[in-house]
Amino acid sequence: MLPALNINDWRDSRDSIHQYARIMGKVRSTFMPRTRHWWHITLYVNNRGLTTSSFIANDKAVVIELDLIDSALHLIGIDNWRYTLKLSGQTSASVAEFLRDAMQEQGIILDPNVLMPFDGSDTLHMDVAKTDDFRRAVNWINLVFREFKGRLSKDTGPVHLFPHHLDISLNWFSGRLVPGQDPEDEENADEQMNFGFVTGDASIEEAYFYATAYPNPEGWGEIELPGAAYWHTEGWIGGVLPYSALVDVTDPRKVLLDYLHTMHEHGSSLMR
Repeated sequence: MLPALNINDWRDSRDSIHQYARIMGKVRSTFMPRTRHWWHITLYVNNRGLTTSSFIANDKAVVIELDLIDSALHLIGIDNWRYTLKLSGQTSASVAEFLRDAMQEQGIILDPNVLMPFDGSDTLHMDVAKTDDFRRAVNWINLVFREFKGRLSKDTGPVHLFPHHLDISLNWFSGRLVPGQDPEDEENADEQMNFGFVTGDASIEEAYFYATAYPNPEGWGEIELPGAAYWHTEGWIGGVLPYSALVDVTDPRKVLLDYLHTMHEHGSSLMR
């Protein structure tokens, strides 16, 4: 059974995870070569939490991991050196300082300006039970999204997590360019759909799955969606499936895959 993710029960923990993820993404993006659609800033889900995956920093292969089981942040080198910070109510500034100092000890120079946004006096705290609910939920979502990705034709992006929005997402591309857009504009040139999951945001406070199309094709938003899914039309137009709709059902995997395939078939058929 999937854990409940009622934002009112774990908002402080969610916001702390979000801040850790932002710090990790900022460090990774500093050393990663620029990739289309901002894929060089993303993180990945693993069994214990979130990871940058391995990246090269001053000729050294390193990885940063947010361990939600042990409530720790790890900086690990390919030569098997490791620095660990137990997360117990530090500020984002002290977490950033830990990474900067640990990297410096290994001869990796991190521009101080990279972590300037994290110089405040905020206090980060994660409730063990609530963060474990998040860990189990996103691990399951990651696997279902990867199964969905494997069934798609044409070009797809990786299943990954964007730190700035704390959303797991996946791009599907029709293979066509958007008329009138600069082909070199990585954000706006490709006709595409985006599928994702977010723990809640300014547009919808509860945790939800989304599917959007760019640019919105004619007829987008005009079919009846399965089960508890509905069309969101304020600010952006897309199909929404509340995460809560999966918590008590017998086969949440089938419900999510049916929703994802319905959205993809609808959007891709309109783009054709």
